[in-house]
Amino acid sequence: MRTQFPPSSAHGSPSPTDRRLSALVRHLGVGDHSASSMESQDPNPAISPSATAAFSGDSVFANIVQAPEDPILGVTVAYNKDPSPVKLNLGVGAYRTEEGKPLVLNVVRRAEQLIINDQSRVKEYLPITGMADFNKLSAKLIFGTDSPAIQENRIATVQCLSGTGSLRVGAEFLVKHYHNRTIYIPQPTWGNHPKVFTMAGLSVKSYRYYDPATRGLNFQGLLEDLGSAPSGAIVLLHACAHNPTGVDPTTEQWEHIRQLVRSKGLLPFFDSAYQGFASGSLDTDAQSVRMFVADGGECLAAQSYAKNMGLYGERVGALSIVCRTADVATRVESQLKLVIRPMYSNPPIHGASIVATIFKDRDMYTEWTIELKAMADRIISMRQQLFDALRARGTPGDWSHIVKQIGMFTFTGLNTEQVASMTKEYHIYMTSDGRISMAGLSSRTVPHLADAIHAAVTRVA
Repeated sequence: MRTQFPPSSAHGSPSPTDRRLSALVRHLGVGDHSASSMESQDPNPAISPSATAAFSGDSVFANIVQAPEDPILGVTVAYNKDPSPVKLNLGVGAYRTEEGKPLVLNVVRRAEQLIINDQSRVKEYLPITGMADFNKLSAKLIFGTDSPAIQENRIATVQCLSGTGSLRVGAEFLVKHYHNRTIYIPQPTWGNHPKVFTMAGLSVKSYRYYDPATRGLNFQGLLEDLGSAPSGAIVLLHACAHNPTGVDPTTEQWEHIRQLVRSKGLLPFFDSAYQGFASGSLDTDAQSVRMFVADGGECLAAQSYAKNMGLYGERVGALSIVCRTADVATRVESQLKLVIRPMYSNPPIHGASIVATIFKDRDMYTEWTIELKAMADRIISMRQQLFDALRARGTPGDWSHIVKQIGMFTFTGLNTEQVASMTKEYHIYMTSDGRISMAGLSSRTVPHLADAIHAAVTRVA
């Protein structure tokens, strides 16, 4: 049997495709020398039935029940099924343009083009810890270029699968190597937090955070709950733009929290999903993390580049563990490798290459910060427009929290029944707790949302 090729070109000389296929065949070692063995094989061998081939009973998975939709991702599923031309999806945690379209940053497209044009790039595996340049530059982004912890090599940073993967790797590391397996998370918090930590083996408890009465921070409750937490417990802190409430502590409140955490010997674990995306300033949005690093204590920080660089589907993130000494950091990194290796072996290369390319070029970095601020400013503008629209309609209640809160999400204060009525009557989709994505709004859709909120508040208790 001989390998068949497509016909040669009309002039009798091999076409480029023929030449490539011939080279591939030679590379794979397919040719006359294997023909006899290949010809001796039956091309259509009979498949002998196994002992269980005639089994016709129920599936071994027959008792599995249908799982409910994810409460956040399920919003988009319901939205997609709605044929209404005025439908509005405010559940998705992804930036949208004024036209309601997904955005790929110009600087990201530039970086990708450079990567594509670089013929020296290959698709080999990254190390278990990921791309070295990406890790180094990610640490500088969140901790600051002049951070003593960086200068003293006290930080172990590994590339992970966006924020979720960074949290999971950190959690599994703590389960294996930290003496306390209890983590305190804010109430409320991102819906995936309790699942990530529980699946990793941590015991999840909560501390008060949001005050429904003021639609602001329950600072006293936060201090009381963390103050009564056992020494050594882990505490999850949102670095900025708390999800879902959009409520952040002030600088003074962060200092009180820092003092309490350190005096109790608690271990802070920061989730930084919105650096630069909240206020428009990378430094301002990292201030809380840097306060905890400046005191010389230890902490963990999970970073995501989904929002601030629009790399949602690339799954680009990093986990950093700040240690007391460089020696401890070296040993911590060695153990992080043992967590990652059986989990996903090593991280993907493309997204991290984009981030590193932008960070290493001063002009591209500057362009990124400009585009990042433009996204943040548009969200801030949507807050102001919605507040003004509700005030113009005389909607009952104090809606100042919409402009006081920060980041992608606003915790409107609407209850489950009001949310359901807005979906039914106005085809507006959001999570049942009243959280809306400000990034999903535009100047065109603000009046529609304001009408829906006004109707829900005045008609539904």
